[in-house]
Amino acid sequence: MSENTTYNHDTVFAAELCWPDYAERVSNGEAMLLIPIGSMEQHGHHMPMHVDVLLPTEFSRRIANEVDALVTQPFVYGYKSHPKSGGGNHLPGTTSLDGATMISALKDIIKEYARHGARKITLMNGHFENSWFIIEGVDVALRELRWDGINDVKIVVLSYWDFVTDETIEKLYPDGFSGWDIEHGGVLETSLMMSLYPNLVQLDRAVDHPPATFPPYDVYPVNPDWIPPSGTLSSPAQASKEKGDILLEVCTKGIVEALTSEFGLSDSKIVKMRTA
Repeated sequence: MSENTTYNHDTVFAAELCWPDYAERVSNGEAMLLIPIGSMEQHGHHMPMHVDVLLPTEFSRRIANEVDALVTQPFVYGYKSHPKSGGGNHLPGTTSLDGATMISALKDIIKEYARHGARKITLMNGHFENSWFIIEGVDVALRELRWDGINDVKIVVLSYWDFVTDETIEKLYPDGFSGWDIEHGGVLETSLMMSLYPNLVQLDRAVDHPPATFPPYDVYPVNPDWIPPSGTLSSPAQASKEKGDILLEVCTKGIVEALTSEFGLSDSKIVKMRTA
């Protein structure tokens, strides 16, 4: 391939770029990098085990189509599933990292992107249990970058569900909302998957059951009897594509506004090329 070959820049995924095009976008520190962080975790009888990877990656893609950003390869494994928020790590298929492993891996990746020139980084979380380990990875990475004389990296950590407004919750849960911690495999994730990946949802196999209830303490080893046999912690029976469409719009809008405010982002390079 000759040096004059023209590459296709019409992508927001960093891994789809050749390295000179990637360097052009990242080395000056202006483009934001979005890092989706998910997990390999069961999501009941009706959805696949990589829901927590698919959703933050898709939110990242949508955001990068609106602001100057690139989406990196996702973290496909996350911290251990907790019984009260993910059904527990004992269920087949759920494949998790120790906290120290996740912290170390995330620290290394952040430092690598900073070495490339990235100064605006957003970690897009799709797995409830990841939260504190993400924060620790960020803290250690920034500390070690300061040791290397790099003091101008800014990182935003967010979970897409935190951008669901109270008004939207009332629309989606007319019979009452039990809380995000037991929404595992429930209306939120199922509706989003029905909107984005309907071929991966088998709603006819979903188990309809009351929201899970737990005592105000934890016991280890985990008692599997605490968790509904389906693996979901609330019923997905009321999920729909229409609810997923609403969630996509509300969350994407809120995240774009937040990141534009924090980073002072310009319009997407993709948008500019398509409208030129």
